[in-house]
Amino acid sequence: MPQASPRAPSPAAPKDLSAVSLTGVTVLQIIPALDAGGAERTTIDIAGALVDAGARALVASRGGRLVSELQARGGIWVPFPADSKNPAAMAWNVARLARLIRLERPAIVHARSRAPAWVALGAARATGTPFVTTFHGSYGGTSALKLRYNSVMARGDVVIANSDYTRGLIASLYPWAVPQVAVVHRGTDLKLFAPGAVAPGRVAKLRADWGVEAGDRIVLLAARLTGWKGQRVLIEAARLLRAAGLDGTHFVLAGDPQGRSRYVAELDEAIAAAGLDGIVSRVGHVADMPAAFLAASVVVVPSTKPEAFGRSAVEAQAMGTPVVVSDLGAVPETVLSAPRVPVEARTGWCVPPDDPRNLALAIGEALALGASARDALARRAQAHVADHFSLERMERGTLDLYREVLAGRRRAASGDGKPGAPSPDATRR
Repeated sequence: MPQASPRAPSPAAPKDLSAVSLTGVTVLQIIPALDAGGAERTTIDIAGALVDAGARALVASRGGRLVSELQARGGIWVPFPADSKNPAAMAWNVARLARLIRLERPAIVHARSRAPAWVALGAARATGTPFVTTFHGSYGGTSALKLRYNSVMARGDVVIANSDYTRGLIASLYPWAVPQVAVVHRGTDLKLFAPGAVAPGRVAKLRADWGVEAGDRIVLLAARLTGWKGQRVLIEAARLLRAAGLDGTHFVLAGDPQGRSRYVAELDEAIAAAGLDGIVSRVGHVADMPAAFLAASVVVVPSTKPEAFGRSAVEAQAMGTPVVVSDLGAVPETVLSAPRVPVEARTGWCVPPDDPRNLALAIGEALALGASARDALARRAQAHVADHFSLERMERGTLDLYREVLAGRRRAASGDGKPGAPSPDATRR
């Protein structure tokens, strides 16, 4: 998969997008479920932005813990079995969604995951409704069947890539979609992810919940518990740091195991084998991420496979916390690091993936920063995030693309010109 992404020309936008009003317009987003996750969070954010612009925001989904937040933002949840990957059920859902489209009359259907995207594509084409997709992930697979299944995300009138890396991936796999691709980076709510917005008690509570001694520093890895997120790499880096004499530092693995009991057992065994009981801790899902990032002395993103974006790295930088990330996929786009920028301009460190030694060296360097150097890095990181990865920037970029669709400036480029049938592929999104 490509590490660099060629910049492709975009179709000409209307000269004055502000002339294209969203007042009274209905937009239907479809996503499997509304639980925790980057795609889910973006769905809620865009629904809120639509409501603020005077539009009606529908979200078709199985449901989940974020439904109440969607409704609080003014969005409307439409119960729909969008998580189904059964080919027969998906074919039935095409007709079901088409009926919903004819009833609610959305001006745009926006799909955010592959299985519901096949359903949405069929329904949108059947009803003549503009179709938008967002590539939220680096969808893997090289077989013809898998590439066909994944290709639905490149078949929109607009194909939103959440990073330059993702745009390069689309260009390499589906070159016919390049004219429709637009990059809109994930956005971070800088009102929530701001040091001044976090009461000290929230940080103290997390430290107590995690069993961190007063005065100990925290190295945090916040990601779901799955092998490619790099938890084992951090455990080995922690062992190397302890062997080199580092003390007074607690390593926290924060994340939902999502049923991966075998992997959890492997992590616990690795922690014990390294003699790191009480030094490396699993703490499960953490709801208060602003406080978690503020509590940390260093945040690490040691992924061993390409990420389509780098949410943790961006949010940590917004909190002014030093970050160390794998030099892989889209995450390096979010961090200014040497040698891409001078050392005095960096906002974090990039290290080779699956390399505990270099990860340990970077963590050690970040922990060794003096107060003035750390404060200067924090200010640079916060300015970098504000300039490139704010929630307002993402919302504005997405709504402007909706306006381009409504203005007739985007046309479908589905490759073969046909909606195609849902693939029998049963891989999780």
